[in-house]
Amino acid sequence: MWKGRGRTVSPRSVFRMNKEELKKLLPHRNSMLLLDEAEAMDGVARGTVKIRGDEWFLDGHFPGNPVVPGVILCEMMGQSVCVLLAAQSEGKTPMFTGLDHVRFRRPVKPGELFCTECRITRVCGSIYFASGEGFVNGKKCVSAEFSFALTGNG
Repeated sequence: MWKGRGRTVSPRSVFRMNKEELKKLLPHRNSMLLLDEAEAMDGVARGTVKIRGDEWFLDGHFPGNPVVPGVILCEMMGQSVCVLLAAQSEGKTPMFTGLDHVRFRRPVKPGELFCTECRITRVCGSIYFASGEGFVNGKKCVSAEFSFALTGNG
């Protein structure tokens, strides 16, 4: 349950999406739809991304030692939490409004499976606050608190 001003929002109990289903929820398309799949269960969003090594964001970051940029890891977490808002976001665009307390603990490299785990922590009108973590093989790579707004498409 997420607490908002005078209301409680209940997430769906189980919601799974592959890349094609994510396209119905998120406005992102290739090459910015970063998740391979995502699910929401009991208020927790989990997403996965297989880092293949040929992604556009690895080109030049860094030659001979490719590392997924931190801002891309944060975008992956943001995209995964949006599955929790499937019902609320219909006809709206989720836009980042803030990133706080971001910590990078280890680099994410080609060949690795990056897994996200995120929760909505509170709601204030159309602004959603969340916390997220990203892992490779169970080892934490990144953590952050973030917020975003559901905005109209007009």
